[in-house]
This record gives sequence, structure tokens and C-alpha cells, in this order.
Amino acid sequence: MAKITRKPSLKKTSSKKPLPKKLSSTPSKPKPSTSKAPKSKPSKSKASKPWTEAEVFEAFSRFRKANPEPKGELEHLNPYTLLVAVVLSAQATDAGVNKATRALFAVADTPQKMLALGEEKVRDYIKTIGLYRNKAKNVIALSEKLIAEFNSEVPRSRAEIESLPGVGRKTANVVLNMAFGEHTMAVDTHVFRVGNRTGMAPGNTPLEVELGLERVIPSEFMLHAHHWLILHGRYTCLARSPRCEACLINDLCRWPEKTV
Repeated sequence: MAKITRKPSLKKTSSKKPLPKKLSSTPSKPKPSTSKAPKSKPSKSKASKPWTEAEVFEAFSRFRKANPEPKGELEHLNPYTLLVAVVLSAQATDAGVNKATRALFAVADTPQKMLALGEEKVRDYIKTIGLYRNKAKNVIALSEKLIAEFNSEVPRSRAEIESLPGVGRKTANVVLNMAFGEHTMAVDTHVFRVGNRTGMAPGNTPLEVELGLERVIPSEFMLHAHHWLILHGRYTCLARSPRCEACLINDLCRWPEKTV
């Protein structure tokens, strides 16, 4: 009887050997370095040369010669109506405020009359002005406080004026300057722009610009200084297209983009 021989079966291995990686026809990209290269920062332009005392004096001498008695453009009858007009002028144009307050002040030019008019009727008079609902509420509230704490008179200190509802530092400075002849510097968007653009008093905040202007402007110009700067920013040193060719101080201005 023939002997049957069987082929030995292959034994399974417990650990599989990794298959060789398939070679790619394209070279592999090198891994980016873990160490970050320092980024090159754009070089900051050198700060403009500060104005000299003589240059500041010359600038305001020119403003005074061109407009000896500048006036604020908000219409008012007394310190109280001036206060109300400035409160209403926040985020609004002077022309728009004047249009609304002519009729309002004809019937309410004192805190008592304004209070008697009432918030709802005040809203009706000023509804063409932005944020009129909140402003009407503040006008009534500040009128109440003037009657209760200040004998119906506008106080003559910045802290007391700022304590009134809806009143900030700029409003207080305008009232102190225009109603009482104080040498204050009210910084609105126009004054802020002029102070920075010309390099006369650069600052990151209105307060920085205010204090900077007060430091450099001679006392003899301070009564009208904020009016000159407001009018200059409103009609000449415009935000988008400044009229450098018509600027009284273009030769003194430090703005690198001026057109003359």
C-alpha cells in the first residue's frame, strides 16, 4: 500500500511584518521647521516734529485776523437754553438742532417752563433729532435737578454741570466757555481731527487732545480757540477731502498727506 505524504501547512505568525511603503514618483515635501521665524514689522513713521510756541502763536494769530469774534453755531437765548442745545447736539448737526429748538425755546426757555411742558411734548418738538426720546428724558431730568439743587440756574463749575443728566465733559466745556467766558477747550470730532492731523496736539482720546491744546495755546487765544478749531475742522480741514489749498495754516501743518 502506497504511503501518502502531506505537505506541511504554513504556521501563522503572531506578529505581522509591516509591508514596505509604496514608493511615490513625486518627492515628499519637507516638513516645516518648528522654530518660527520672526515676522518683519512695518516700520513706524517717525512722529512729527512738535509745534514750536512761535508756530502755535502764528496759527492762532491768523485765525484771529480772519475771524476776530467767532461764534458758536447753536442758537440759544441764555445759559439754560445753551445747555439744552448742546445736550441735543450729540450725534446731530447744529443746523438740525437749531431747526428743532427755535420753536421749543419760544415756549420753554427756563427749567420751570420745560418741566411744565412735559417729556411727551418735548419729544414732539425734537423728534427730528437723532436719539430724541432719550434726549427728551434727559432735558426733563436736568431741568428737575437744576430746580431742586441749583436754584434753577446753570452752575458755573465743570463738576456740577457734569452732574446733570445727559451732560458730559464736552458739553460742560462748551457751556463754561460760551456762557461764562471760561478758557475751556471743548473737543468734538472736528477739534479732535484738527489736533491730530495738524500735529498740534496729537492724542488717542478727546481728553488727551483737550489737555494737549490747553498746554500749547497761549492764554490770549483761549477764549475763542475751540471755536476757531471747530470752524476750521467743519469747513476747511474736512474729514474726507480736506481743503488744504484754502487752509490758513497749511505751511505749519505737519500732516504728511496735505496737498500743498
